[in-house]
Amino acid sequence: MSSHQAASPEGLEERFDRERTRGLFAAFGHEKDPRVRDELVVAHLNLVRYLAVRFANRGEALDDLIQVGTVGLIKAIDRFDTGRGVEFTTYATPTIIGEIKRYFRDKGWAVRVPRRLQELNLAVNRAVENVSVELGRAATVSDLAERLNATDEEIIEAQELGQAYNLLSLDSELSVDGDAKSTTLLDYLGREDSELNLLEDKANLARGFELLDRRERIILYLRFYENMSQTEVARRLNVSQMHVSRLQQRALEKLKKFLKEE
Repeated sequence: MSSHQAASPEGLEERFDRERTRGLFAAFGHEKDPRVRDELVVAHLNLVRYLAVRFANRGEALDDLIQVGTVGLIKAIDRFDTGRGVEFTTYATPTIIGEIKRYFRDKGWAVRVPRRLQELNLAVNRAVENVSVELGRAATVSDLAERLNATDEEIIEAQELGQAYNLLSLDSELSVDGDAKSTTLLDYLGREDSELNLLEDKANLARGFELLDRRERIILYLRFYENMSQTEVARRLNVSQMHVSRLQQRALEKLKKFLKEE
């Protein structure tokens, strides 16, 4: 029996699909005919569905993931070079998966954050461990800024973004010591907020911060928002503890003077 006669129906179908894809890309050519592009999209929707199903257990509708994956498919079609010597499905798969992963990354942010800062946040999270291992100590803001070609302020801002990720549901249960009855965030709606009286003070303090220079703002943020000791701040900024103390005192004096004048 010849090899052609022994070929399985699945093998013949796969060979036909590859030949059909090559023919469509040959027709697509340099003109980028949108009608041929549509045919290529339809011909590979099963690939998009197959890849989207792998992410279907992460809380997003499968139809939405297929739609996002199709965007990746179209990008792959427009960029594919038949002269590379690889099958289109091999080339398209990482592009489709990348588009779906990007969708989850963007959708995960609770507030709208510029893509540049999202990417810097991810880069900082990846770099912290690597830099710490290389240096044999905790990575400072300056270490990360040098590694990622960013400023100290950008690194701190990127680290703060973790607080903007994934808001809690109003039905989320809160753990309260000694309280047998479960409590949710919704139970607190409508109560008087004791922080309201501090809004004016907070607004004045924010304006006062604008009078400080970059290093002073960083030090006060790390000391009073991150609750770091002066020694920890000094280590993070790669300066002496005495220098941190002087800058902190100078910054606080500026704020006191400004608030007295308000």
